[in-house]
Amino acid sequence: MLSRTAANLYWMGRYMERAENLARILEVGYRMSQMPDPANGGTRNEWSSFAIATGCEDEMLAKHGEPDLDASIAFMVLDGDNPSSIHACLRAARTNARAVRTAMTSEMWESLNDTWLEFRGHWLQTLKRENLAPFLEWVRNQTSLFRGAHSGTMLRDDAFSFLNAGTFIERGDSTARILDMKYHILLPPGESLGGSVDYYQWTTLLRSVSALGSYHWVYREPVKPWLVAELLILREEMPRSLRYSLSRVNAFLATIAEGHGQRFECNRRAGQLYSQLCYDNIEDVFQSGLHEYLTKFITRNNALGVSIAQSFHF
Repeated sequence: MLSRTAANLYWMGRYMERAENLARILEVGYRMSQMPDPANGGTRNEWSSFAIATGCEDEMLAKHGEPDLDASIAFMVLDGDNPSSIHACLRAARTNARAVRTAMTSEMWESLNDTWLEFRGHWLQTLKRENLAPFLEWVRNQTSLFRGAHSGTMLRDDAFSFLNAGTFIERGDSTARILDMKYHILLPPGESLGGSVDYYQWTTLLRSVSALGSYHWVYREPVKPWLVAELLILREEMPRSLRYSLSRVNAFLATIAEGHGQRFECNRRAGQLYSQLCYDNIEDVFQSGLHEYLTKFITRNNALGVSIAQSFHF
């Protein structure tokens, strides 16, 4: 496979996953911003926490001033000049798909192309704060359709492996950022850890990654911070956990290496990061600091992405 084709598939997977996870992160911010703020007689503004978690606080501040709901919609959804916006992700995914039409099935192309056309033709003109929730649900549904199309129709060859390696690199990054949002969201004065507001915030994080039911199935007890972190970091049976995401990256890179008859530097890095997640335990994570642990993971995961690009000359 040409490195250019591999790069298009890899980034197509990343951009579609990023669009979905941006919708999930926005949902966290939206739900938490609906909480009443007795101190100010209104609702809480958690959009600064959202901007910090996504790594876009400086750019959003420069363009829109203090982050709020309208600024977040304008910058993180509709702004085509922001490479991390849903608009830019869907556009880039379609651009990459057009370049590799012959490596895709017709179902994949139709799903992705329909998503872009509906976004450009409808949501780009009509999205406001009043219909944000239906839009976020639409993004999750459309990306799920695309994932189902490639999972159900693609040959299990290098194209499939590069697409999925990109998908799960991005998923690991996004789950870490969603979980790290809790670090940046402060409890209101008078609220304690383990209180009703704290419980609501952790429950919202679980809902954002479709894991609330899974949490209760696994643990059979009320929501507790260390168990939420364990589920989203270390439980491999959880499909959005860091460990599961890196297990898939490691497996797909191993498949590519086997087909090429050699292992690459990215195989070593992926195996090392996955092994670390296998041997970590939640007590050590909290002892070192959850925010510090997640920040370190994001850095190492980004370095793995760079290594993949270098190994295959993207």
